[in-house]
Amino acid sequence: MQIVLELIRACLLFTCLSAIWFYLTSIYCAHDLFKRAPKSSRDDHPPVSILKPIRGVDSFAYDSLASFCRQNYDRFQVVFGVLDADDPGLEPVRRITTDFPQADIKAVVCPLVIGTNLKVSNLLNIEKEATYQILVLADSDIKVQPDYLDRIVQPFADPTVGIVTCMYRSQSRGIVSLMEGLGVTTDFHAGVLVARKLQGMKFAFGSTIAIRREVLDAVGGFKAIADYLADDFQLGALAVQAGYKVILSDYVVEHVVGPGSLRGFFKHQTRWGRTTRVSRPKGYAGLVLTQGVTASLLFLIAMRGSYIGWIVLGATWAIRILAGVIVGAGYLKDRQAARFFWLIPLRDLVGFVLWLYTFVGSTIEWRGKRFKLTKGGKLIPLATKKESETRLADSGPAAL
Repeated sequence: MQIVLELIRACLLFTCLSAIWFYLTSIYCAHDLFKRAPKSSRDDHPPVSILKPIRGVDSFAYDSLASFCRQNYDRFQVVFGVLDADDPGLEPVRRITTDFPQADIKAVVCPLVIGTNLKVSNLLNIEKEATYQILVLADSDIKVQPDYLDRIVQPFADPTVGIVTCMYRSQSRGIVSLMEGLGVTTDFHAGVLVARKLQGMKFAFGSTIAIRREVLDAVGGFKAIADYLADDFQLGALAVQAGYKVILSDYVVEHVVGPGSLRGFFKHQTRWGRTTRVSRPKGYAGLVLTQGVTASLLFLIAMRGSYIGWIVLGATWAIRILAGVIVGAGYLKDRQAARFFWLIPLRDLVGFVLWLYTFVGSTIEWRGKRFKLTKGGKLIPLATKKESETRLADSGPAAL
């Protein structure tokens, strides 16, 4: 029994040390990305088509969408798209068209669906109206500054670059969305920065994917990712497989989110976690070595509250918070990470529980529908509970 206890202590201590290494490495990797001052590319401004797929609307939709029309850039167009003519997301688009009469703006309404991921179907429909060879895809809840296009197109001066992508910080409203935002800037993006330095970028983010049209064609277009939930990850992975580079820009966009609910938070984190698990199984399992807050707490318990246990916990938590503040607040400019840094350990504990949970099962709920995730990350539609009950009710009389 004592041997087992000692083995558990050793494993927990090793996890604490590996997590500390990860925290410190994330600081170095953040410095490596942001150490160069941004430069303007005024001498090389390729024209750009911005594709904005929309479904639904919220109170801050206008400001987010309009920010893409306020670019200090020579030639660009913005193409908005919906699948349904009755989509409320068209209302802010109509206002934007009126408020920016000089801008090259198009609104596309097309119900064509090519796969289970409706956003990708939307992108395919609006791409047909894109004029230029550099395409910028960005989710509808992303907000940017006027220098956005100028900054993200710079890497395309290298002809081997196929995709440029951006990290994001959340403008959160409410404690639930705050906790999710803290996880993004102080944990998730810390992992992205370390992966970039150690393995290179092999994925992209829906917050921004700037892609050459020839690269999109080379990987099979939007049809190639139409059945994947993690369409952004797949697009980056396919570009790398085709021999192109994916560049992580030092430009950080804003992700605008509403107050949210605990139920919504749980569903989103479960969907995100399970999607990452099937997309990068080894990397996702390896996240256990970054769970320093939980490991140090368990180590303290295993050491029965000894002096050494408290030292390990104190050192691990202090370095974790320090790294979160430096990466999240310092480099990513997340004001909430600076203000609520003391919540980082709590967010990590919650994140650990959710991480464990995502290993159980392979179903997700997305926009009111249930799906099963295959090993490769494809979506298989499942009947919702309501749909199943309706089918049973319909089939009952017929069976008599």
